[in-house]
Amino acid sequence: MTDFRTELNARLSKLDLPDGGNLISRDMVRALTVEDGEVRFVIEAPSPDMARKMEPLRAAAERAALGLPGIDRARVVLTAQAAPPVLKLGQHPKGGSASIRPAGIGTLLAVASGKGGVGKSTVAANLAVALARQGRRVGLLDADIHGPSQPRMMGLTGRPQSPDGTRIVPLEAHGVKVMSIGLMLDPAKAVIWRGPMLMGALQQMLAQVEWGALDVLIVDLPPGTGDVQLTLSQRAQPDGAIIVSTPQDVALLDARKAMDMFRTLEVPLLGMIENMSVFHCPECGHEAHIFGHGGVQHEAEGLGLPLLAALPIDLETRLAGDAGRPVALGDGAAARAYGALAARLIKEGRG
Repeated sequence: MTDFRTELNARLSKLDLPDGGNLISRDMVRALTVEDGEVRFVIEAPSPDMARKMEPLRAAAERAALGLPGIDRARVVLTAQAAPPVLKLGQHPKGGSASIRPAGIGTLLAVASGKGGVGKSTVAANLAVALARQGRRVGLLDADIHGPSQPRMMGLTGRPQSPDGTRIVPLEAHGVKVMSIGLMLDPAKAVIWRGPMLMGALQQMLAQVEWGALDVLIVDLPPGTGDVQLTLSQRAQPDGAIIVSTPQDVALLDARKAMDMFRTLEVPLLGMIENMSVFHCPECGHEAHIFGHGGVQHEAEGLGLPLLAALPIDLETRLAGDAGRPVALGDGAAARAYGALAARLIKEGRG
């Protein structure tokens, strides 16, 4: 049988496929049997469309098998792998006002900001990793549809699978289950969607993803106070929101609007994080308050909210995010700060 298979493979390797390669190099021969002078095998095409183009090749494979010593009958069947189910993204929301909060989620935590560029996504990614390092079962949903950054920050390049065209299996990185529209679409293409499609995409990424049992699901919201924030607040019932801001007045103006939105929508505000709080010069040790000093702490105190963390601006955090390995994975000062934040949330029953 070994010699027969070797000779048959040699003949079939001369039969070129329409899109390159041959039956052997593309590993398309299945279920080969030889019995009483008859050879039978299956050619499995990668798609139904390809199979429709391969009938001449199937016939040529039969002729090649018939030319072998001791073979007087050959039967070659052409089949195709089932086409993968198509998952349509950005549909209009369904179900009216019904809840889209996933089952099995302990705490649903929104990480928000009033304006972009304050490091909200960096905080969300590192908080997720810090919680996972402390033994929590964590999910991270990138709800910034127009500007998804979690795939890069978490080092993910694969595409989530959909076994039936409805359910979505999230990817996993650094102990965190991750879902982002950036994993589903061409990263070079802009997402040009109106409000209903944004809300539909959020519904899909919450309700159709197989999150499983999680202690906490962190939702990285887009900046502002728009459709995604409204849909999440009204239909997913977050257990709390954390507001990220830099100390500067311009950022705090928009942070106040974000906090007012959550209060209006009756989402508990858990506290504020001052990001890019201070820069420590690695050469001389000098501290520079690039974006001002104490603004977020003063704002939090005025609103009766805790200042959950004051995080520095440093090169390590930026390099780690660009490399897809959040700084919270390490053991430096930034990692310790995120670890302390995670421990605080766990102690308060929020993580």
